[in-house]
Parts: sequence; C-alpha cells; structure tokens
Amino acid sequence: MSQFFQIHCENPQQRLIRQAADIIHQGGVVVYPTDSAYALGCHIGDKKAVDRIRRIRNLDERHNFTLMCRDLSELAIYARVENTAYRLLKAYTPGPYTFILQATREVPRRLMHPKRRTIGLRVPDFAITQALLADLGEPLMSTTLIMPGDEYPLIDPYDMRDLLEHQVDLIIDGGFCGMEPTTVINMVDEVPSVIREGKGDSAPFLQA
Repeated sequence: MSQFFQIHCENPQQRLIRQAADIIHQGGVVVYPTDSAYALGCHIGDKKAVDRIRRIRNLDERHNFTLMCRDLSELAIYARVENTAYRLLKAYTPGPYTFILQATREVPRRLMHPKRRTIGLRVPDFAITQALLADLGEPLMSTTLIMPGDEYPLIDPYDMRDLLEHQVDLIIDGGFCGMEPTTVINMVDEVPSVIREGKGDSAPFLQA
C-alpha cells in the first residue's frame, strides 16, 4: 500500500519533502508532480526500483530515461555539454524541456540508451520538484507517468492512487500540473532536432 502526501505546489512542506526523499533513498518508487505532468521517479543508483518503473510503464531497454536535475551545473556532471548546447540549455532551463545528450561515466549504464550511450536530462521549474531534488542532493531518475496504451499522462492523483497503490511506495499530490509532457530535444548532433513536441516551445531549437 503506497503512502499519499498532499504537498503545497508553491510552498512545499519541508517535513513531507524530507519523508519523500527518505523513501527514495530507501529504494522506493514515487509518483510526483513536475512543471509539465506527473512522473515516476526513483534513486539514480537503484536497479530494483528502475526495473519496477520499467514494469509499470512496460518500457524496453531502448527507452531514454531522464535525470531530473536541480540546475545546469548538476546537469553538466552527467552529460557532455558543448558550448553551443550550453548556451541553449542556459536560456531554456529551468523549464518543460528534456534534452538528449551524451552521458558521462557518472550515469549508470543501465539508464543509458544501450547503443547511443545517451541520457535525457532536465531541470524542472516547479517548487515541489525543486524542493525534493534539493533534499535528495542528487538527480532523480524519472519518466513521465504515461501508462501502457495511453496517449497522455495521468492527471488526477486520486486516480493514480486507485491504479498504482500496490505498485509504488509514494504518491505526491501536488494538484493539477498539466497533462502535456516535456518537449524533447536531441542535442547530440551539431544541429539540435525535436524528437517530441510538448509543453515547451520548440521553435528556438529549430532555428539554432
């Protein structure tokens, strides 16, 4: 049976944030809100928790997981960021974008794309997510909460509890945060390309 925390979207209760971070550190899988949609998250180094998320979402080994980072300096620890890419990332973080970049050795291999050695990275613009990342002190392994066969993410925390209460350890109710996933930008090649249109405006990357 999962726990259910109601956390204020603008002024997160630090006591609940700390408890959520403890659950993640102990190997838990959590549902949490972001600036685009709800997501599933777990500790970056916990293989069992990652495998649980794979099963919930029915993901294969080619899926590009995302590391949710506090800021650009933390993101740069886990990805190789060239000068042109850095300028774009600096202009559009935090925000509803996921950037596909070459992973560094800091990223566990099982989270990378098996052939391209890439990883998704993002810096959210949402108080609950930022508070959770600050308490964790490291990135959160993450993927959008889109169930198998669905086109859009789940939006109602109570529906999430009904559906997932025996599959996750914590559901954070941060209110309605949207149902549009992030815009995904491939920054591996010299010219950026848009992999998925989402909440973030893709036009600046098409012109880069």
